[in-house]
Amino acid sequence: MSNRLAINIPGLSMKNPLMPASGTFGFGDVAGASKFDLNQMGAMVMKTTTPQATTGNPQPQIAQLDDGVLNSVGLTNPGVEAVINDKMFNFHQQYPVLPIVASIGGDTESDYVEVAQKLAQSGLANALELNVSCPNVASGGMSFGVDPKTVESLTSQVKAVTGNVPVYVKLTPNVTDITEIARAAEAGGADGLSLINTVLGLHIDIRTRKAVLGKGMGGFSGHAVKPIAVRMVYQVRQVTNLPIIGMGGVETPADVIEFFLAGADAIAVGTAHFKHWDAIPRIAKGLVPLMDQLGIASLEELRQQR
Repeated sequence: MSNRLAINIPGLSMKNPLMPASGTFGFGDVAGASKFDLNQMGAMVMKTTTPQATTGNPQPQIAQLDDGVLNSVGLTNPGVEAVINDKMFNFHQQYPVLPIVASIGGDTESDYVEVAQKLAQSGLANALELNVSCPNVASGGMSFGVDPKTVESLTSQVKAVTGNVPVYVKLTPNVTDITEIARAAEAGGADGLSLINTVLGLHIDIRTRKAVLGKGMGGFSGHAVKPIAVRMVYQVRQVTNLPIIGMGGVETPADVIEFFLAGADAIAVGTAHFKHWDAIPRIAKGLVPLMDQLGIASLEELRQQR
C-alpha cells in the first residue's frame, strides 16, 4: 500500500484511512471478514460492547432498500468480558499490527464508564469510540447523544478512566445542530469525533401494511445519506480542530476525497459492504490513481492544505 495513503490520528497509525464502521465486521468474526486479508484495512472497528450480553432487537433487524439499508440490530454482543477475553484477544492474535478501535455502549452513564475502563485496561484497544448515537436502543445511545450537557459529562467521565487510550465520540445526525454536540464532546475532553451515525428512518410495506423492521423505526444508511454526512462533517470542521472520522455512504475513492475536502481525517465504510465484502481494499486500490488525476501528493498533504 502506498505511503501516500498513510494517516496518523490519535492512537491510530494507519497504512490507509479506511476502517469498517462499527458493526460492519462484527468483532472480525463475520463471514465477509474471512474473504480477504484484513491487514488491507487501515484499522479495525469492533462492534459496540455493553457491560452484559444483549440479543438486540426483534426480527427482522435489517432491510435492504433501493437506495440504502434500514437496520434495527441493536447492540447485540456477548458482553465486555467476553469481548475482551475472546473476541478482541483472538483478533489481535490473528492481526497483531492492525490498530483496533473498540466501541462503547450502555444503558446508563455508569455502563459506559465501566465498559470504557475495562476496554482501556485490556491493552488491546488502540482507541475507543464512544457510541452515544445509536438510534436502535431503548435507552442510552442516541438519547445521550442529542443532549450537549450529557455528551460533555459522559465524555469527561470516560476520559477519566481510560488513561492514555484516545476516545472518539460518535455523533448522531438526528439533531438540530450537530456542531453543538461536537463542541460538547470537545469540552468533555474527546480526542476525536466520528460522524455520522445512521439517520432515523421508517419504511412500511404497503402490502403487509407493517414496518419492514421488527422494531418499526431504524437507522438508515447507504449512499443516499452521503450529502447529509458530508455537510455535517464540513459543519463540524468549522468549529473544531479535533480529528474527524467521516462516514456515511462512502462507496468509492471519490467519496473518500470528498469527505477529506469537507474536513475528515479518516474514513469509515459501512453499508458498502452489503455490495462488496472487500469494499475497503477496493476503495483503497483506486485512491492513488484518483489522487494522481487530481494532483494530490498524499492524504496528509490534503489535510494540511485545508
